[in-house]
Amino acid sequence: MSEISSQLKDLKETLPENCTLVAVSKTKPHSAILEAYETGHLDFGENKVQELTQKADQLPKDIRWHMIGHLQRNKVKYIAPFVHLIHGVDSLKLLREIDKQGKKAERVIDCLLQVHIAEEETKFGLDKQELNEILHGEELTKLSNVRIVGLMGMATNTNDEAQVRKEFNGLNLLFEEKKHSDHDNVKINTLSMGMSSDYPIAIQEGSSMIRIGSAIFGARNH
Repeated sequence: MSEISSQLKDLKETLPENCTLVAVSKTKPHSAILEAYETGHLDFGENKVQELTQKADQLPKDIRWHMIGHLQRNKVKYIAPFVHLIHGVDSLKLLREIDKQGKKAERVIDCLLQVHIAEEETKFGLDKQELNEILHGEELTKLSNVRIVGLMGMATNTNDEAQVRKEFNGLNLLFEEKKHSDHDNVKINTLSMGMSSDYPIAIQEGSSMIRIGSAIFGARNH
């Protein structure tokens, strides 16, 4: 068994049944992704559109590609025909563009709304008021080619576990509150939080989807 497949197997054995593991394959070669794929793993995450489209074009067609990076509106058209889930939707403008490109591709695109939970200025995301405006606004009901399936957040990059736990806990409370939103195109059942450095805390605080790169593939190639 290769190093990658054994890391993946060990990791999966520690996860709760209802937790989806997205293997973050950004900067990784096709051979590494195929090693993980050969174990039966199908969910892979990329944070750059160009890399995502190249890999989707050249790798097995049943892979479920997750767009986990910050997405610019002018790049949506390249991934709309095939992307499985867009994680970082942080504005109504972006949602409109995803809907527009979803119509052209004749499909409904699943999205997570990204909530700003970290104390760092560099992290993208909606505040609670902006989240409410999108979820309870009139316009969402007209966007028939997007479906909001959950929330996503990134904790502060810190060794302070209490801080990370507090941020994840706050997002989980918001998730529990929003689970009952009832538009046709809102089915909130996914809480995406937790990466290689903090996923055990995220799972304890209710995460149902984690994004793991280095703990599977080793340190990132720059």
